[in-house]
Amino acid sequence: MNNNCFKDSFGYPAVYRTLGILVLACLSLTAVAYAQGQNPGLPAAGGAYPHAKKPALPPAASGPTPVGRKTSAGEQFYIVASLDQSKSQLLLKLPSEVTMLMSVSDKTQIQDENGASLKLSDLRAGDTVWVASSGGAQPTAVRIRKGQMTLADLHRYYLDYPEIK
Repeated sequence: MNNNCFKDSFGYPAVYRTLGILVLACLSLTAVAYAQGQNPGLPAAGGAYPHAKKPALPPAASGPTPVGRKTSAGEQFYIVASLDQSKSQLLLKLPSEVTMLMSVSDKTQIQDENGASLKLSDLRAGDTVWVASSGGAQPTAVRIRKGQMTLADLHRYYLDYPEIK
């Protein structure tokens, strides 16, 4: 039997190209459905399965919530992302890469590692600081203490297991 006739009539490269495109399209649509929170294998709730419950959504956050626990002095660890001296504001970054804008007032105490007094202009982007702040929609720093996070601090405030020694 001559297979050249069969090969020429269907055009294998075109068939494989078309199948490849269809497979990629299906995978793309599945990825989009998952990204939108849908399960592409099942109909949406209320459709063919009316008894299916919709997943509960977490309550909306009322502002930025720090990730780690605060110290006994009420301080939270941040990295200074940038500062605006004209507006007396700091853009602070949590270790989780979440940023928050914090105001600095005339009453804010700023100290270095040794407890010596600093000015806002002494801080630089990349500095690590421990900040005690007042709550609200626009938090204001009450105390800023320049300093690093030790390994023990990392375990105490951010990890759920003790330091391995």
